[in-house]
Amino acid sequence: MSLYENYLDEIETRQIQGLNPKPIDDAALLSEIIEQIKDLDNKHRADSLKHFIYNTLPGTTSAAGVKAQFLKEIILGSAVVEEITPAFAFELLSHMKGGPSIEVLIDLAFGDDAGITKQAAEVLKTQVFLYEADMDRIKSAFEAGNPIAKDILESYAKAEFFTKLPDVDEEVEVVTYIAAEGDISTDLLSPGNQAHSRSDRELHGKCMISEQAQKEIEALKLQHPGKRVMLIAEKGTMGVGSSRMSGVNNVALWTGKQASPYVPFVNIAPVVAGTNGISPIFLTTVDVTGGIGLNLKNWVKKVDEDGKPILNNDGNPVLEQKYSVETGTVLKINSKKKKLLSEDGSEELADVTASFTPQKVEFMKAGGSYAIVFGKKLQTFAAETLGVEPAQVFAPSKEVSIEGQGLTAVEKIFNKNALGVASDKPLHAGSDVRVKVNIVGSQDTTGLMTSQELEAMAATVISPTVDGAYQSGCHTASVWDLKAQANTPKLMAFMNKFGLITGRDPKDVYHPMTDVIHKVLNDITVDDGDIIIGGDSHTRMSKGVAFGADSGTVALALATGEATMPIPESVKVTFKGTMADWMDFRDVVHATQAQMLKQHGDNVFQGRVIEVHIGTLLADQAFTFTDWTAEMKAKASICISNDETLIGSLELAKSRIQVMIDKGMDNAAGTLQGLINKADKRIAEIRSGEKPALTPDDNAKYFAEVVVDLDEIVEPMIADPDVNNADPSRRYTHDTIRPVSYYGGEKKVDLGFVGSCMVHKGDMKIVAQMLKNLEKAKGKVEFKAPLVVAAPTYNIIDELKAEGDWSVLEKYSGFEFDDGAPKTTARTEYENILYLERPGCNLCMGNQEKAEKGDTVLATSTRLFQGRVVADSETKKGESLLASTPVVVLSAILGRTPSMDEYKQAVEGIDLTKFAPPLEKSATSRSVHF
Repeated sequence: MSLYENYLDEIETRQIQGLNPKPIDDAALLSEIIEQIKDLDNKHRADSLKHFIYNTLPGTTSAAGVKAQFLKEIILGSAVVEEITPAFAFELLSHMKGGPSIEVLIDLAFGDDAGITKQAAEVLKTQVFLYEADMDRIKSAFEAGNPIAKDILESYAKAEFFTKLPDVDEEVEVVTYIAAEGDISTDLLSPGNQAHSRSDRELHGKCMISEQAQKEIEALKLQHPGKRVMLIAEKGTMGVGSSRMSGVNNVALWTGKQASPYVPFVNIAPVVAGTNGISPIFLTTVDVTGGIGLNLKNWVKKVDEDGKPILNNDGNPVLEQKYSVETGTVLKINSKKKKLLSEDGSEELADVTASFTPQKVEFMKAGGSYAIVFGKKLQTFAAETLGVEPAQVFAPSKEVSIEGQGLTAVEKIFNKNALGVASDKPLHAGSDVRVKVNIVGSQDTTGLMTSQELEAMAATVISPTVDGAYQSGCHTASVWDLKAQANTPKLMAFMNKFGLITGRDPKDVYHPMTDVIHKVLNDITVDDGDIIIGGDSHTRMSKGVAFGADSGTVALALATGEATMPIPESVKVTFKGTMADWMDFRDVVHATQAQMLKQHGDNVFQGRVIEVHIGTLLADQAFTFTDWTAEMKAKASICISNDETLIGSLELAKSRIQVMIDKGMDNAAGTLQGLINKADKRIAEIRSGEKPALTPDDNAKYFAEVVVDLDEIVEPMIADPDVNNADPSRRYTHDTIRPVSYYGGEKKVDLGFVGSCMVHKGDMKIVAQMLKNLEKAKGKVEFKAPLVVAAPTYNIIDELKAEGDWSVLEKYSGFEFDDGAPKTTARTEYENILYLERPGCNLCMGNQEKAEKGDTVLATSTRLFQGRVVADSETKKGESLLASTPVVVLSAILGRTPSMDEYKQAVEGIDLTKFAPPLEKSATSRSVHF
């Protein structure tokens, strides 16, 4: 069968599923289609034309290369297609974004036909996705005296590719749709268990919210033509949990605008909102698509005569409604006045200034943030080549500098990495700047989308300014099913060729590693002044400052080595008191959330950087805190470490990077060796006193300060999804932190899970120590509930094997993973045994393995969202409670939550993860612009 016949079979299969033909990215298939277009008598000619014009992916896909060349032939007259005139061919090239289309346009612009050169130049003036090779060709032509090149450069220097775009509509009419009440996880918009289909945008769009919700949204669009559907998190925050570009893509698919008539299922400009606004990471993703994200503030706390919040019987603030946004409500957004208005415009409902900053308005006008990033770079290049000043077209970087005010840790890192800053004064929070990105991470359920984004922006190689980048296989590590077998090798091959270190070698040169991405990034970050961007909300390192991001922002960081963002405000977290012997550091993490809410009433962490003065904990252990900050709704987290502790963490990182090198994972560029060299340099700086470990200035300003009293933490703490709370907005949040005694030793536990990025080597050792202790005390260990254990990395397993702990775990296990014969189907039922699973995310991701429906799971994970770790059954809601490793292990053995006496006996003599606040303040040097 020909490739086209195979494609027809696929089309037929998709029709049964209610889907359109899959967009074409393969050169060989498109070449067949072109031959059928040339054959005027071919029975498939009409459909072939449609596929060529409307159903071929742009950018640097192999199909895009073939399409661009055929359009070039049509323009030059060497091929004639009645339905595609030369003028239409130019229009099609203008929608192909970059890569081969730019190469063709430059060829035509510098050709011999004056008419063609002028048309090509006019199209080129609208394009922004140019890379060094493209710019070099234009520059060389200009220097050789080519007038067309000069004309193009003059247009770029004026940024006409931006100025000639239509302005943002002054009024945007919207009709509301409440997606859910309470915080909305991106799982609702793009479920983790559908991760395999994210790169197939139309198919993946079928999983947003529910089929019923999709019908209701379509009905609203029919009832309100010309109005945009605004998706709302009522009494909550929109887009918590993960960044999920696929979630924004889905919202745009159902409610947004088509980006190009010639590119299928790529929509832009969604409108999303929440009573408490949009999660910071998700908001960045909305910006990528030129969308609008609103903070509605339509419910406020009811206060008494003294201005204090009135609490209900559960101790939660009573909310009162300022205005209604029930589904079907028509509202107006005025982008000039920056107000949310009633339908007739007579009543101002909310100030939405933060949604229409000059930078965000530029994203909206350009159809997304990528075009602005590349456009600024292109304008700078053109102006420098011409020897002129670039026209002041774009909103200048916002540079906030406060005389006499010191810098927080995150402000120091931003100052160190800032690019294109006009002033030499230090920048403070509120500044909006370009920064160098040092480390980039991509994970496997978003990686295919990242590769698509790279193709769409015509990028072919990683930016040379990136110190290191890693592509993981952890999110699909649990089951080597047909979807993983199809997607993972393809992804690894693309990323390996692009220049990333990959968990799987495309040629099987080294054994596949499914290590949890955050753990690898934590090891390859070897400077506390680094900026890290990763395709996951849990990109939170214990060195430097890391930001979880959507797949598109990851692609941009890989392609350009840069990111643009405001410097966030910081909240300072310090500790006092003494940690009880029977407590684990995970309990301190939970208690931080509880004590913060008690001290401040509101979540002061939301949207800000948590600067945690943890000092004495090595990177592995400190990561437990920074990792959890994603669930505290923080934008990022920074660890303030002592000099010697930081040196210890860097030495550990070096040893683990060396293991990766020994396994054959380094590339031709010597990326991993370069990281070891960088770590050695940083260690030398610390030891010499030239540049001590990162600390804030004494007179730095914080949004708030939280002091965690370790003396108050007297029993293990559990984060409870509170699935039966009468107020739906209080369910599935991470704010309900309860002591273990709350459950009276009676709450049934159906499954325990020790794994995910929240655990480190010490947790694995705790499991082994507990099993030995319990056997010694009782003669044997019997599990009354299954216990699933998944180490985060192979390095950790190797270290446990060397130290004897792995053999202890093997002794008690009823199942141990075998990389020689990985599981090909997900487990749906569990026995009351210990499962030693492959390194990776496992149950925490929820896209492959899940607990049985309706189970009560106690996990070390971070995910307690509805349906993530465990789905509801017909008779019972599934619930995922989060606790420390010793609590989870003991609960699986008992089949219920333990009493305090049982817990204390079980952990006696066990080396839990301890923490003692630094006794002395780290040495601080005054910042002189870092």
